[in-house]
Amino acid sequence: MGILQGKRILVTGVLTEQSIAYHVARLAQEEGATIILTGFGRGLSLTRRVAAKLGAEVPVIELDVTNQEHLDALATNVRQHVDGLDGVLHSIGFAPQSALGGNFLNTTWEDVSVAVHVSAFSLKSLAVAAEPLMTRGSSIVGLDFDATVAWPKYDWMGVAKAAFESTNRYLAVFLGDKGIRCNLVAAGPISTMAAKSIPAFEIFEGLWGDRAPLGWDLSDPIPAAKTCVGLMSDWFPATTGEIVHCDGGLFATGG
Repeated sequence: MGILQGKRILVTGVLTEQSIAYHVARLAQEEGATIILTGFGRGLSLTRRVAAKLGAEVPVIELDVTNQEHLDALATNVRQHVDGLDGVLHSIGFAPQSALGGNFLNTTWEDVSVAVHVSAFSLKSLAVAAEPLMTRGSSIVGLDFDATVAWPKYDWMGVAKAAFESTNRYLAVFLGDKGIRCNLVAAGPISTMAAKSIPAFEIFEGLWGDRAPLGWDLSDPIPAAKTCVGLMSDWFPATTGEIVHCDGGLFATGG
C-alpha cells in the first residue's frame, strides 16, 4: 500500500510534464491517491492534455483562483468526482514582467497587486474554497521559493512569496482547530515553464551548483514532488505552518 492509499488529492498548476505539480500528481497516483486537476483559460487545454498522460479517468476542473465564482463552485465541481478531499496542492504563481527583472523601484501598484493576489492571497482563497471538502487530518501544501533573502531579478515576486509564507502561517492557525494542516515546500529552482518567465534565471544554476551541499539538478522536479507527497501523507500528523526546504541544503549556507 502506498502512503496516500485511498486519499483524494486536488492538484493545481499542472501545465506540462516538466512542472513540479505534474510529478506530484503522478507520484500521488503511484502512492494510491485519486487525483483531480485544475486549470483555466488558455492553460486549460494544456492541463487536459497532460491529464491524459496520467490516465483517462483523471478529471480536470476549471479554476481561476482570482475568480470568486470559480472558487464558490469548487466544492460542487469536486463532488461530481469524489466525495471529499484529503489533500490540496497549491502550485500557482504569476507576476507581470514589469514586476521582475530589476524594475523593483518602478513597478506600479496595479502590477504588484496582481502578483500578490495570484501568488499569495490565492493560497487563502483556495484553502477557504476547499475547506468544506476536508476533514481532520487533511493537508494543504504550497510550492514556495525561499523569501528570506532578496534574490536577483526576482523583485516583487519575492515580496509576494514572503506574503505567501506569512499566509501559510496564518492558515495553520485558523484551520488548526479543524485538523487541517498547512505547509509549504521551499524548492530549489527548477527549469519549468514558470521559471522561464524569470529574467536571468540562469543565475540560479550557478548559485545552486556552487553552494548547495547536496548539489542540485535544475532539470529534476522529483525531489520537490516527493516532499509534497510526503507532507500530504499521514506521516506528518502534527506538522503545520512549516516551510520544508527541498533545495539541496542551500538555505543552510545563507542563500
